[in-house]
Amino acid sequence: MGDPRKLRKKYGVPRILWDSERIEEESALVKEYGLKNVKEIWIAKEKLRGIRRQARKILGLGEKGQKEFEIIARKVSVMGYGKSNAIEDILSLNAKAVLERRLQTLVFRKGLARSMAQARQLVTHGFIAIDGRKVSVPGRLITVDQDKQISYYKPIEIFSGEDKEIKLKKAMEEVDTPSEKVENEEIKKAETG
Repeated sequence: MGDPRKLRKKYGVPRILWDSERIEEESALVKEYGLKNVKEIWIAKEKLRGIRRQARKILGLGEKGQKEFEIIARKVSVMGYGKSNAIEDILSLNAKAVLERRLQTLVFRKGLARSMAQARQLVTHGFIAIDGRKVSVPGRLITVDQDKQISYYKPIEIFSGEDKEIKLKKAMEEVDTPSEKVENEEIKKAETG
């Protein structure tokens, strides 16, 4: 059976826990991205910390670190964190770059949910799939290739009755051409008159 694996925290706690500026900044991010708690921000910051640590090591190597820089730059571009043309670009990344690549955020940005909270709920309850496979972790980081494969796992109607009526009216207006509108109005007049 073997020894149980050692579970480690995926985040680091800030050194100054009761810093008002940091608390305000993190609470704004929690609201903006619909996160469960601040630990999810700390996980994103820890991911960036690892990437920055590698970038600083490469910066110290100078010309010898070109091959290692290409590896990190490829990793940053595959994950979609931003441009990685130079070490400075990697060192200037912030937590928002990682939070934008979470499954919950991408579901909302693609229009599969009406709000961040609804996106989290859809992912948690198993309504979202990546390449046809159900995913139920809202904090999963999505690569650029997987971004195109996000879809519903099973059919669901996320709009309320009023929203349906509005969408139906807009769809009908888009379908009707001016000549069809005139014909439809004439038919209505003939039926009522």
